[in-house]
Amino acid sequence: MSAASTQLPAQPRSVGIIGAGITGLTAAFRLKQLGIEVVVYEAERRVGGVIRSIRENGYLAEFGPNSILEISQKIVSLIRDVGLESRRLYSDAKAENRYLVRNGRPVVLPFSPLKFFGTELFSAKAKLSLLVEPFRRRAAPDVEESVADFVLRRLGREWLDYAINPLVAGIYAGDPHRLSVPQAFPRLHAVEQRYGSLILGQILGARERKRRGEVSKQEAKKISFEEGLQELTDTLGAKLADSIRLGATVVEIQHRSDGWSVKVRVGRTEATFRHRALLLAAPAYRLAQIKLCADAGLSLEPLGAIHYPPVASVVLGFRREDVAHPLDGFGMLIPQIEGFKILGALFSSSLFARRAPAGHVTLTTYIGGVRDPELALLPADELVRITVEDLRRILGVTGKPTFRHCMLYPKAIPQYELGYGRFKALMSELEAKLPGLFFAGHYRDGISLADSIISGHDVAQRISAEIGKK
Repeated sequence: MSAASTQLPAQPRSVGIIGAGITGLTAAFRLKQLGIEVVVYEAERRVGGVIRSIRENGYLAEFGPNSILEISQKIVSLIRDVGLESRRLYSDAKAENRYLVRNGRPVVLPFSPLKFFGTELFSAKAKLSLLVEPFRRRAAPDVEESVADFVLRRLGREWLDYAINPLVAGIYAGDPHRLSVPQAFPRLHAVEQRYGSLILGQILGARERKRRGEVSKQEAKKISFEEGLQELTDTLGAKLADSIRLGATVVEIQHRSDGWSVKVRVGRTEATFRHRALLLAAPAYRLAQIKLCADAGLSLEPLGAIHYPPVASVVLGFRREDVAHPLDGFGMLIPQIEGFKILGALFSSSLFARRAPAGHVTLTTYIGGVRDPELALLPADELVRITVEDLRRILGVTGKPTFRHCMLYPKAIPQYELGYGRFKALMSELEAKLPGLFFAGHYRDGISLADSIISGHDVAQRISAEIGKK
């Protein structure tokens, strides 16, 4: 669609999709496989949303997600069906160590009982609290606890400060005192309700997952591609090229007796198109700006209250000899109580091949989030200075970076905070009252890249079934 376009052919039998991030692209691809025509509207001039990869001077930098967790066959089949199996990379088996920073230095997080009881990460009191955990009373099923309150009740303060706080920062860039257990970590909530214990749930749940053919996120293989994750979204975009309208901002949607009409703005031109069904797969704050013409009281505006904190990604390259730490792992998470400014770092060149030139390493760090939102908004030079200083103290980095790239996401990750259920209830209400309207994406079905791919797959099945009924 060019800026000069004044009209597009109406496609009343097609499905309109708002948003060409990974959820929208996956849904569009699956719908086309099912023989259903689609039109994807994307406000930006590129597909892929937050997924961005660049190669420069031998370095490969990822700005948004860095890998996909292979937790479902739906992910495996998508990679196969788009023809990327030969370019798929699994993370290096030698890079499985995960580090937590305590007393200013990274310590390997233990994953076996024997190593756990020998680790210096946690005190004897904290280790004992884990043994007592199966005997603690479960919460009432209708009580919504914050992650912090949940952990304090079941495990104690040290687990909150040195395990859950950095974990939440690494996943959500969030605050455990604000995130809701049933919304942000629904499986954790379900495990306590079903088994009464996290430890028993881990043991018994693993057996059930195996029977279902599922893999936990802790055990799932990490995937990328030769030239980064953008290969996946670019490939999907190429296969859907004739169905994608770039630079097309949806400003209004209207429910009709025969489906939906969509008003689209391209530059200074507006045009209206018709679709039999409509999928909203853009970020929630974008959806909130779309006027919904429907019965009184129905609106997308409340979605604008979903909290998206700013996060800055800082990717730096160094000579191998200028980093004292062996970087023999996935990366490190940093508890807030340690007083550093970065949230954590991924050892990107240890995870996947060809992320740095020979004799060099790549480190991907994140700044901001709910913990320090104002830091994310600093100029690039200041972000690099802050990052290098923290890496110097933690990993023994010396010398100047040989590569640098900063990316700010002013609205990065939706926070599934206390009371978030009202947003999901609103989406369910709108779907029930407005046939042919569907919601999917990171604001509804989980924030990880794997969650979004599964969400796109599943909503395509839902749309196909609904159309089939009609």
